Amino acid sequence: MSIRVYNTLTRKKEEFTETGSTISIYVCGVTPYAHTHLGHARPSVVWDVIKKFLRYQEYQVFHVQNFTDIDDKIIAKANQEGKTALEVSNYYANDYLESMDALGVERADLYPKVSEHVNEVIEMIEALIANKHAYDVDGNVFFDVLSFPGYGKLSNQRLAELQAGTRFEVDPLKRSPMDFALWKKSKPGEPAWDSPWGQGRPGWHIECSAMSYKYLGAAFDFHGGGSDLIFPHHENEIAQFEGATCEPLARYWLHNGMLNLREEKMSKSQGNFVTIKDVLAKYPKELFRFYILSTHYRSELEYHDTKLEEVNRGWQRINECARKLSARVQGKTAEPVEVSGQEERLVAALEKAEAQFRDSMNDDFNTALAIAAIFDLLRELNGYLDRTDDGPASIYVLSQAYQLLQTLAGDILGILKSDDQNLGLGLTEPLMELLLDLRTQLRTEKQYQLADIMRNRLLVLGIVIEDTPQGSQWKIKDE
Repeated sequence: MSIRVYNTLTRKKEEFTETGSTISIYVCGVTPYAHTHLGHARPSVVWDVIKKFLRYQEYQVFHVQNFTDIDDKIIAKANQEGKTALEVSNYYANDYLESMDALGVERADLYPKVSEHVNEVIEMIEALIANKHAYDVDGNVFFDVLSFPGYGKLSNQRLAELQAGTRFEVDPLKRSPMDFALWKKSKPGEPAWDSPWGQGRPGWHIECSAMSYKYLGAAFDFHGGGSDLIFPHHENEIAQFEGATCEPLARYWLHNGMLNLREEKMSKSQGNFVTIKDVLAKYPKELFRFYILSTHYRSELEYHDTKLEEVNRGWQRINECARKLSARVQGKTAEPVEVSGQEERLVAALEKAEAQFRDSMNDDFNTALAIAAIFDLLRELNGYLDRTDDGPASIYVLSQAYQLLQTLAGDILGILKSDDQNLGLGLTEPLMELLLDLRTQLRTEKQYQLADIMRNRLLVLGIVIEDTPQGSQWKIKDE
């Protein structure tokens, strides 16, 4: 099955077609003037998984994500703190990168900053003026929206409707209220650069058009961002890019739904946001990723702590199965053998799960259905684990199962606990076996009170001890 994506530009699912050996991706980054919040996590995790899935499909990927380090909000923050704008933006850009690292998000190949690409911005503005799409007024340069008939095609709005029904920033310098700034004349105390129009700085939208053109060229593969950027930011990107180059910007536009805080959009400017670092201080990053990926990326997502508690049980099921598999295959040699009976059935279940996972991701990167395929596999795996011993055929198929779960849930989705957390790896497994042996010895010696104390103390630590006819077993507590 080929990859199909929902293209915001055409408002339908389209088959992805390759144009070269590498898939090119541009995702709009953050304006770094405050700590990184959960709203930033949604696109970052989504594109992290998309990239990893594309590599799993044996594509090469080149990912560019900008930092808007010149902006009115950054300047205001700098004035408030007595710092330069670049000092403020660099501090919060590093906070963003640290937060993404903590979330297990692989870094982009490039993080270009506006402040380092002013020359490219000026060149694109000059091309827009030469092509009659922009005009200079007293050191300010504006894009002439009425000069670009295709304006509104991404957001599915018509120029006449925009003129009649949309409120725009009132500026007596503009020919039309719809026109937007490409270059802003500098004010006292603001960062400024020399230009053909005098000292000034880039407007917000032009940076992405200029930097994506420099690093990805025209008609690159995927342009991503939140649905709140469709208008005006991405609409303006298209107008600027096509107006300057006479070529299309991107072939496929993908927009993720918002991650809202109790049904209200998270916003740094409104102050109603929760930082990523605050959440990760309370919950594992893999659980938070699981929460994000359990919903299709185009759907809205609401956050509050009870949401993580609601999905925790399912997340624990996946990790518990991975732990059991690890305990069964760790240190054992898995030689290829002929399989039959229940081993053959499990191999078929593995192949089916991988196919369903791949088909789900190929269908507009549907992580919710991909996770459902993993849960279908868990039923087969848990049943098989309860029925079998550690014979050569069993170890062979369980090793295959463990590797598949690591690939799908771990490498691609990033929802398996890391090695230092996973109770099935390292020292914790033999340590738990030792504790169970000690507790069994206490019960044999009829020291039931001490055995119960051990069980209760482990429960406080999140580990459940179950006494069965086959002996004592342990598992992670379902929250």
